Amino acid sequence: MANIGIFFGSDTGNTENVANKIAEQLGLEAQDIAGNDNSVFDDYEILILGTPTANYGEMQPDWDYFVPELEDADLNGKKVALFGLGDQVDYPDSYLDAMGDLAELVQAAGGELIGAWSTESYTFNHSRAVVDGQFVGLALDEDRQPELTDERITAWLGTLGLGA
Repeated sequence: MANIGIFFGSDTGNTENVANKIAEQLGLEAQDIAGNDNSVFDDYEILILGTPTANYGEMQPDWDYFVPELEDADLNGKKVALFGLGDQVDYPDSYLDAMGDLAELVQAAGGELIGAWSTESYTFNHSRAVVDGQFVGLALDEDRQPELTDERITAWLGTLGLGA
């Protein structure tokens, strides 16, 4: 199996919990992005990056502080899968926008995005995380659809070729 690094930023703990669920399925440990620089990505072939969308479409603060590191990162040759958390009911006009912003930064740094996810079974008005009719990564809503999270993680990891 490829060398995989799982990184997250989290305020409420939901994204950290999801990162730990993903890590557990893969037999790995998730790492908080806070306080790191881009060299933390050097030893990995595949990166799994998780972020919630804060407020109305904003980056989570730890990722926001990490933006200059991403802008200076060299992700050429790395596959990057994203997962994002948001509330599609209370924030339907900016659902998972931070995941879309993270995707743009990853691509600008040369990373190859993998793990697009269907928008089916979600209800929202707009999202910067939707490209060509699909989310750029796994979309999760711990506020409105927490009962679907485990099933979605397992299915998504399977599409990445990383499932059990």
